[in-house]
Amino acid sequence: MGNFTTWVLCAMLVVLVEGFTHEDMKDAMLKKLGLNEVPRIQKRDLENLVIPAHIKNKYMTMLNLHNARKRRSLPSLAGILRGIPGNADISGEILYSDTTRQRMVFDMQARIPENSEVTMAELKLFKKAPQKLPLSDKRSHRPVNNARVSVYWVEILADGSNRTSLVDSRLVPIHETGWKSFDVTQGVQYWLKTNRQAPMYLEIWIEGERPGSYAAEMAKCVRFTSQGPSDRTLGKPELVLYTLNLEEFGSRGDCEESTAKKNVCCREEYFINFRELTWTQYWIIEPAGYQAFRCAGGCKQPKNPLRHYGYGERTCAVVESTPLPMMYLVKKGEYTEIEVAEFPNMIVEKCGCAMDNISVV
Repeated sequence: MGNFTTWVLCAMLVVLVEGFTHEDMKDAMLKKLGLNEVPRIQKRDLENLVIPAHIKNKYMTMLNLHNARKRRSLPSLAGILRGIPGNADISGEILYSDTTRQRMVFDMQARIPENSEVTMAELKLFKKAPQKLPLSDKRSHRPVNNARVSVYWVEILADGSNRTSLVDSRLVPIHETGWKSFDVTQGVQYWLKTNRQAPMYLEIWIEGERPGSYAAEMAKCVRFTSQGPSDRTLGKPELVLYTLNLEEFGSRGDCEESTAKKNVCCREEYFINFRELTWTQYWIIEPAGYQAFRCAGGCKQPKNPLRHYGYGERTCAVVESTPLPMMYLVKKGEYTEIEVAEFPNMIVEKCGCAMDNISVV
């Protein structure tokens, strides 16, 4: 098993070095899962699909670790936390609300300055403590103190339908009052890559912290302001954006106009949209897409005598990469199951010049 895993890691790294095409990525993902072909997942397999709580929790644990790694690698915490001057908080409007669902919209027009990058986005919702709780025989139920609140980014499709993508999920205490924060960075990044001219839509789902009717009934006690006609003046949902000034901290992918003109090895942006690829649109449930990055540019070549010692041409290659957590469907006979895994070497973190797969940065 160890040799197989090592072989897969090497194969995926070579894929990145040689260009990271969609076909190469598909081959590497199939090898990681030990499959010969992409599972034959149809649109009907997604109908009435329910993601089990333990699968959702596993994915969110991986995603939170992934986001924490990204934030630790950013150049300046002070630069992140300064927010957008004058536009840090964006108030949202409620489009639909009931005891378990709430859809909101944010007008993002001219809210993100040019030549800046959104490094973190936070959704803030004001929660009220319940005035009364459901009557029940306490002896017959384990105590329920929390409800699970999940936040989804909503993509409005051309035919008027929509698709959602899970961006955060956490337990919220039922009896507390105050602002609750959710990490919606991934949702904002999806919006930036799909249709940044349109408003951004988010949806929250409120569910029981565990299976069972009692936990589900207790979850209905979680109320955010704007969920009722009398709440609208108490506190609208807020979206807080944190940015980096690219003139100060460098470009999104590290490739700048000056390096591109000089054909210098660097990292450039390369967004992969799983919802648009025919082989992933039904297979990959989460994420909807991601910023993979890729290496571009050339490298200075050594003097000819080095060729006599077996050294080849120096090429711009990946010297550091990180994994990506993914939720996907698996066909097992007539049944379809949901699984979660972390796929290695999916995100390029650093590029450099390599000779015969030996990095020379």
